[in-house]
Amino acid sequence: MIRAAARRRDAEERDWLLRGTPPPPWVRWPPPLLLVVIVLVQLMTPKSLDLTFLVAAVPPLAALSYGPAATALLGGVVVALLSLPDFGLGHAGSSDELTITFIALLSVVFAWVRSRREAQLVTVRTVAEAAQFAVLPPLPERVGRVRCAGLYQAAQHESLVGGDFFDVRRGPGVVRALIGDVQGHGLAAVGTVAALLGAFREAVLDQPDLEGVAARLDRRLVVDSEGDEHAELFATAVLLEFPDDSCVVRVVSCGHPPPLLLRGPEITELAVASGPPLGLGIAGLAPPEQLTVPLLAGDRLLGLTDGVSEARDASGTFYPLAGRLTEMVKADPAVLDDPAGLTERVWADVVRHAGMVRDDVTMMVFAPGPCEPERSRATPEQP
Repeated sequence: MIRAAARRRDAEERDWLLRGTPPPPWVRWPPPLLLVVIVLVQLMTPKSLDLTFLVAAVPPLAALSYGPAATALLGGVVVALLSLPDFGLGHAGSSDELTITFIALLSVVFAWVRSRREAQLVTVRTVAEAAQFAVLPPLPERVGRVRCAGLYQAAQHESLVGGDFFDVRRGPGVVRALIGDVQGHGLAAVGTVAALLGAFREAVLDQPDLEGVAARLDRRLVVDSEGDEHAELFATAVLLEFPDDSCVVRVVSCGHPPPLLLRGPEITELAVASGPPLGLGIAGLAPPEQLTVPLLAGDRLLGLTDGVSEARDASGTFYPLAGRLTEMVKADPAVLDDPAGLTERVWADVVRHAGMVRDDVTMMVFAPGPCEPERSRATPEQP
């Protein structure tokens, strides 16, 4: 989420004029620099050289980056230079001076309107960003004994939340994680995402196992769609559980792509049975089958949505995730010690492969720390 916001801020700085966002700092330099250059050139060249047409550009340029007060100041300096008879810019009382004075006044009005619009836009964006972060807050670097890092890229332009969702929460004696994908993507799916995350955060504390958590999520979607006979709310999800007292991971899949186990350069897709998607009312009656996988020191788990595995290049070839991961780890084994760096490398590689990814993309890397039995063996008993 933080990286998504940073990428959006970079785009705003690049396209500030089209987006109507506040201009970057470098845009403030051209108006005063142009004015200084005009003054120096005028002083060093014959009076017959007329630079009035350049002076007229200073107030409009100032209006693009300065507020009304600074624009009025620069406009006043321009008009004052035009009124100096010995300076050689225009002719006092001429139509040039009156025209540039009128341009300066219009520039002040434009700067005032632009400043108000930018202030309103900043307020709206701040509120929208706060609301989206309330749905998908930044992922903590560690939850319990599990280090985690995530990368989220919404398909809808300038949105921080779309149809993918994820969370990692601490429960009684366990750490539980959720990665999912609702029907559709973009802002239309945000309501469903918020409902599922709320249900998950409650179920982490209440339910004794992952099957119960899946049933709670399934019921949430069923209840939300009861009032509309045409509603087709469903979602796929994968749930992971890291118990404190056992060096394993438990996995349940509800129609979602399985996680990958990274054991050095060996990449293995976990053979978890794929249950029905959430929202069909089946998870509570026929719980999805749970898979328990023993973990070794240094193992990493990568959870993802189909925006990664289904990214295609111009020829229609899907992104070969397992093969690319193997190449990355063999080229730099230390990448497994940096979960955040690993997600960034995979995302950059996906973009190189596909050029443009049109679906929501979520990746999460989990680096489990020592469990209680391992810590007990590492600490000798005191006599």
